[in-house]
Amino acid sequence: MINFKDKVIELLDEKISSLTAGEIEGLIEVPPSYDMGDYAFPTFRLAKEYRKAPNAIAEEIASSMEGNEFFGKVQNQGPYVNFFIAREKLAEDVISEVMDKKEMYGSSDMGEGKKVIVEFSSPNIAKPFHIGHIRTTVIGNSLAKIYKFLGFDTVTINHLGDYGTQFGMLISAYKKWGDRQVIESNPISELLKLYVRFNQEAEDKPELQDEARYWFKELEHKNAEAMELWQWIRDISLKEFNRVYDMLNIKFDSYAGESFYSDKMPEVLEEMKEKGIMKESEGALIVDLEEYGMPPALIMKKDGSTLYTTRDIAAALYRKKHYDFHKNLYVVASQQNLHFKAWIKIVELMGYEWAKDCIHIPFGMVSLEEGTLSTRKGRVVFLEDVLNKAIESTRSIIDERNPNLENKDLVAKQIGIGAILFQELFNQRIKDYTFNWDRTLSFEGETGPYVQYTHARTNSLLEKGGFNPEDQISFNLLTGEDEINIIRMLYDFPGIVVDAMDKNEPFYITRQIVEIAKAFNKFYNSTQIITGDEEAKKARLALVYSTKTVIKTGLGLLGIEAPNKM
Repeated sequence: MINFKDKVIELLDEKISSLTAGEIEGLIEVPPSYDMGDYAFPTFRLAKEYRKAPNAIAEEIASSMEGNEFFGKVQNQGPYVNFFIAREKLAEDVISEVMDKKEMYGSSDMGEGKKVIVEFSSPNIAKPFHIGHIRTTVIGNSLAKIYKFLGFDTVTINHLGDYGTQFGMLISAYKKWGDRQVIESNPISELLKLYVRFNQEAEDKPELQDEARYWFKELEHKNAEAMELWQWIRDISLKEFNRVYDMLNIKFDSYAGESFYSDKMPEVLEEMKEKGIMKESEGALIVDLEEYGMPPALIMKKDGSTLYTTRDIAAALYRKKHYDFHKNLYVVASQQNLHFKAWIKIVELMGYEWAKDCIHIPFGMVSLEEGTLSTRKGRVVFLEDVLNKAIESTRSIIDERNPNLENKDLVAKQIGIGAILFQELFNQRIKDYTFNWDRTLSFEGETGPYVQYTHARTNSLLEKGGFNPEDQISFNLLTGEDEINIIRMLYDFPGIVVDAMDKNEPFYITRQIVEIAKAFNKFYNSTQIITGDEEAKKARLALVYSTKTVIKTGLGLLGIEAPNKM
């Protein structure tokens, strides 16, 4: 595809001897309105060399560039040289590229030979997979898709919380009050009851915490009873979690959780001792990070048990050795900012320059209108319930608006789940938000269902108009304002995908496909697409096809399906 910005640089580079191509590129701006062109070049820096006012310089440069095949118009507006892309050229370039690459339009091989690990979701075993987990799960899944789309060898890891003192609590609670048959009938709810009861009773009986620590230590030392209970709890929990992952159509390459690294920690501790970065403090082992503006990092408790920090260091060392990653991304809530900053600094202090490639991708928190989520207090909203309610609500809307729709259950699932995922990915990930049923399931405004409906509309037009991708297209018929607005957004899409990858922000794609849908619906309402003028119909249907293709690709990168009928 033509890089029109590069063409601007080439044209200016021929005219301006005092600036390098790189300096010219750094000065080029995108005007706030297309009325002012697609690109603008300010001439202030040339005043000394030209010994003229910037306005006169801009006029002189613009007048020397008439008749360029890539730009229909080059003119000055005050001290700026404004470049207007030739509309027919843009239409031909974009639509031909989409027709050629289809749903791979916007993809690239920029990541070829580079492995990227995306760790996300990572729920705690035996605890509810609740609405608070949706952010890491959805953001991580989208990032993995984006990196893969750009040619990176992407590995998805679900770093299960299947270790730690919480297991000591569960084992202790199960031995006191548990019933295996009751738990297997409804695993997560029953295990949650045990966990909540243990924490409630421990408030009055602090000795219960000592008991929990004892059982976790026994688990670390491979006590047979502790191991058997741990494996059973892990298996039944994962079976429950996979039901949700299946609904979201999410797959992982690895479920290696915290427990996977338990036998790898002694070697890591020994290395840290050898490198002299640990010291003893009140019987525990710490790394002093005061000079880096952080509190001491606890590496091993005085009872010999390890912590999250130890396990994350062990995991990073293992992943570098096993995968030799280009990037190791951790999609984990912003509450863990200090934790990641600390252990990544420790890996750096151990002498590993690749520590900089371990990147924490923080996101804001979800709260309920009645307060924050709390597993210990049993105040949670199960994610599976949220998804099912969204599907049921969508099914009711379909029954009301289009009762004869084929595959109603499938479409209800695609739209209902899509609505929730779209909302999650519509804003910058760092923003906190309060979960609200009505807003989540709204089908008005800038929503997933709106974009999905636009996709279904394009599909209907293509079927009704008998679209043939082999038809010859008269691109000069796609130069009207409504048509060219869509084409500009389609042209920008590949760059938006790269921006989403560079900044680890899927919402760039979400916003772009909303704008494409808006522009298309404006075109749809102002233009007769299936017209008696055969050449106009072919050209407009080619634009419809291109819009449909990019919307579907964009939704796919967000983990959302695009129904052909709604």
